[in-house]
Amino acid sequence: MATLDRANEAATTTVQSRPPRIPSGDNSVWADVSPLLHAACQDLHEGDLIHGDNFNLFAAMSALEIMDPKMDSGMASTYYSLDEAIENGAAPVPVSDDKTTDVRCIIDIFDHILACEATWHKGHSLAQTVYSCLYLLRPERTSSHALLHSFCQIIRATCKAVLSVVSDSRTHEEEDLFIMAYGLPLNEDGNERCLALLNAVEETICRQLRACKTTSSKRRVSEDIEPLQNNPDLEEGYCRALLCRLRFRKHFYHILMSMKRPHGGGLELAREHIASCISEIGHIRKSSDFLRASAPEMSEQNIENTTASGCKPIGFDASLNCRLSAPTPPRAIKIFCLEKALEYFVKLLHDLDIICSCSLNPSLEAALLFVVKFQKSQPDLVSRAHLQLLLVQNGKLFGRYPMFSMITRAAGLPEVVENHDIQKNEFMVQLQQMVMNLLKIICTNAAWQRRKLGKMLQDWRVTYVQLELDFKKEFGNTSNNETLGFKIFQHILVWVEEQTYWIAFRFLTVGFELELYADHDYCMVYWYIYIVLINLAEKKHLRMAMSSGTGKKKTKKKRDSLKDAGTNLQISPAVRFLQSQIYLAEGLGMMLAALRNEHRIVPPQSPFSTEHEIFIQQFELLLKACLPDGISYQTYKESTAQANFSTLVMCDYFKEAQKIAKELKGSFANDPDMMAELRRIEQVAERNNIAMTVISRLGTPDPSVKISFTLCHHPFFATAIVKRS
Repeated sequence: MATLDRANEAATTTVQSRPPRIPSGDNSVWADVSPLLHAACQDLHEGDLIHGDNFNLFAAMSALEIMDPKMDSGMASTYYSLDEAIENGAAPVPVSDDKTTDVRCIIDIFDHILACEATWHKGHSLAQTVYSCLYLLRPERTSSHALLHSFCQIIRATCKAVLSVVSDSRTHEEEDLFIMAYGLPLNEDGNERCLALLNAVEETICRQLRACKTTSSKRRVSEDIEPLQNNPDLEEGYCRALLCRLRFRKHFYHILMSMKRPHGGGLELAREHIASCISEIGHIRKSSDFLRASAPEMSEQNIENTTASGCKPIGFDASLNCRLSAPTPPRAIKIFCLEKALEYFVKLLHDLDIICSCSLNPSLEAALLFVVKFQKSQPDLVSRAHLQLLLVQNGKLFGRYPMFSMITRAAGLPEVVENHDIQKNEFMVQLQQMVMNLLKIICTNAAWQRRKLGKMLQDWRVTYVQLELDFKKEFGNTSNNETLGFKIFQHILVWVEEQTYWIAFRFLTVGFELELYADHDYCMVYWYIYIVLINLAEKKHLRMAMSSGTGKKKTKKKRDSLKDAGTNLQISPAVRFLQSQIYLAEGLGMMLAALRNEHRIVPPQSPFSTEHEIFIQQFELLLKACLPDGISYQTYKESTAQANFSTLVMCDYFKEAQKIAKELKGSFANDPDMMAELRRIEQVAERNNIAMTVISRLGTPDPSVKISFTLCHHPFFATAIVKRS
């Protein structure tokens, strides 16, 4: 679409002042349609469309607006081809005939590419970020300039390595253009040649740095070394600024290559390069003062602050590659400033270092807990992709341990069963694939992860039912538990149930991270978390009892027996920890129900969704998977209908949670993360107990007392705040 005035003006301007600049190709000839548009505008009214007979509403929603810079990718282009840009001097080689200016401009190019790279990593188009640098688009053009050529080569190789990791892991979001390479030139000379060229340039600059630091008596020895640039006073500063940037690129590329080694074989080497990268980022920051001071006063300022000198970089045009973003209109991309880009890389390097510190132990539970802990720092796409590829290689955990072996160990079975023929069972094979999928899914971002976890719950539930049917078909209702096959089925069935409830718990808690729950939804959410945790604790306790030989018969545990820690000395610290969470979830659920029942909190009246509809919307995937059986909105209403503060104070939910958390500190003294979690649970329990006491003492509801809930002390257990307005 085009308005009359804008289309007329554009068409007239094109006809009168701008000749066709797009060369014809082998199979295409470009024609100027400006006269056609000009003629069409004479008959069009405001808001009219030119369209074919088959044009419909859907097509109208996808239509492009001609001459609109946000929609028409050709409208905002400075140049229409790379050849035209080169002919107009947009990317000269060398950048300047003056060597000092040439070096300064190249450092600006290095900095801006780093900022573009960080922007690309955050999900933007490669063509409109890193490859907005015209020097990267024609590899042969920079071959006469060793410094610029070596840097462009390592950038291409790095982009190819990152694209490969993210594409192989498939952790990118559906809407992202991150892995689309658009046929751009990537690492055409190979890894070894790329590094050899960079090392040669680095060595040359090192000699130039040593030469400029020599005393006058030794200067004759270094007379044969050509200086980096013409100004002796600036030589050392420019040499150092270049070296830290080149070394950062070299070490970062080594990190990517080391982490790709099979079976985690390059993790220790990668950690060494990570430390070097972080050190070089410190030197890049230190060079900023020198570069800003040495920048010419009359140079064009960089309003985006993507360079340390503050000057606008030469050789970039983001609009040139806009057409490569088809079939969508070009995105409006704001390139990161240099400092934000450096902060991004520091975080990325720290995240990669955490991944490299993974112990690679043959434990499925440890691997799952490692990923959950890692996700708390909200890692970005590149680090999550590396973690996923480390976890699952060739259908094995860390590429070393078969999945069936990991499942049997997690189920508490002895190592002797790892080669049992039962692993060839159709549903056992399916279970192994589901475990691999679970490991991959929890490496994705929170939104993608929650959606996938919710969908896979039904798969786990169906697999459990199928395994149970096979178990009954194979062994019937006999109580003979001496055969190995019987024990394998029995243990794995319990483990599958436990794992299914673990996935359900993860699904519910990630909702807090995504802010999917409104305050008035907390009551039903904590009630459902309580139900899930009860079942999770039961299955975990049963699995551990079976592993130790004390629970040969699969018996149904009562909820109260699990919460009564004092009467069962065999309850493990892991189950006791779940008990503290059970008390906390139940206490919050009943507290919110009591506030609702006594009209101390009035839920908003939505014209769109009733409470029943909200319940279905929040827990539909859990209800479809029957987790657990017999749960419904009616069950929730009946469980919370009688809640009130007079009985709530007597139950001491929060005191019990606090008590268990304190008692468990001795069991987890060597686990700093668990100790921190126990302290958070203590804080939430203590504050909620105080709030509950204050509310119960108020007696009748007081309109001046405002009660709210916040997640300030724990990521998913809320703290009540009571204030008088």
